[in-house]
Amino acid sequence: MTTIAPPAPNAISSSRASLSSGHMPRWAPWALLGVALLVAAAPFGLSAAASGSEFNIAGSLIVGALLYLAIIYVTSRIVEGQRKALDRFITGVVTSAFLVAMVPLVSVGWTVISNGVARLDPLFFSSSMRGVLGEGGGALHAIMGTLTVTLAATVISVPIGLMTAVYLIEYGRGTRMSRIITFLVDVMTGIPSIVAGLFAYAVFALIFGPGVRMGIMGSVALSVLMIPVVVRSTEEMLRLVPNDLREASYALGVPKWLTIVKVVLPTSIAGITTGVMLAISRVIGETAPLLLTAGFTDAMNYNLFGGRMQTLPVFIYSQYAYQGIPAEAYVDRAWAAALTLIVIVMVLNLVARVVAKVFAPKTGR
Repeated sequence: MTTIAPPAPNAISSSRASLSSGHMPRWAPWALLGVALLVAAAPFGLSAAASGSEFNIAGSLIVGALLYLAIIYVTSRIVEGQRKALDRFITGVVTSAFLVAMVPLVSVGWTVISNGVARLDPLFFSSSMRGVLGEGGGALHAIMGTLTVTLAATVISVPIGLMTAVYLIEYGRGTRMSRIITFLVDVMTGIPSIVAGLFAYAVFALIFGPGVRMGIMGSVALSVLMIPVVVRSTEEMLRLVPNDLREASYALGVPKWLTIVKVVLPTSIAGITTGVMLAISRVIGETAPLLLTAGFTDAMNYNLFGGRMQTLPVFIYSQYAYQGIPAEAYVDRAWAAALTLIVIVMVLNLVARVVAKVFAPKTGR
């Protein structure tokens, strides 16, 4: 009988060494990145020193990133092999793309904050521009107008969008009418905002005559832009509800409409709320439709059906486009209003996340 001898200890240790070898240390990619950035910054620094101009930070970062991708690929291929080298290269490309995408966001945020925070004083939030020429004044009328017009647009859009999505998923799935509605919703998604403003203006001009301007007109224009977003987001959330929940409700003798109200909608309420908040954030900064419909004014107006109503986007436009003396006061008010609008959108998104977390279905016991 032939017996197989166990492997020698030297063979085991050599195999373990071959499996654990060929790996770069964790600090190596960061060191290579630093070297690449230094090498790329050197010619830009010498050129700036020779010509007396400013150092090109963006150019040095771009060249440094490209140089790092080449260095990390070559180094990793020599040390770790082709497979790991390609993985590190793709990781570097994805990370670079993410950083490039973050540059405009960070730049816009920093610019608005640095230029608008100086004018965020109590006067800005407690007064309007009525009778103000030059310095002083505030945007209370624009803030209240934005909140009022957007709230009215939400009241119009959410029921229509919600019921349309319920019809598409629960009642009309696969029918010809549902396909037509889906096509129209897709078309409405790509409508330019100025077209929505012209539509609202034309409808109210036929009723009240040419030249009419009211806050409710702006709400109708914004609702045209909001409805397809609400329909799409609600439709996707309703599709995620398991059919087992519907069938269990039907098996207990619950009618379909009550199943939708008591089972389907509560299950997807978190996603629906998030979609509604995103729709509000999408339209709250529109300028063109509000400029055509709600117009602009320097006085307070809380009545949606009575005269012109100022909103923050139109306030920003008017302050920057029609500068008086001193011009710095108008520009400062425009930057402060822009920062206020960003804060409102940020608060709405935070509220959407909190609501989604609180009302999300609990899956654990």
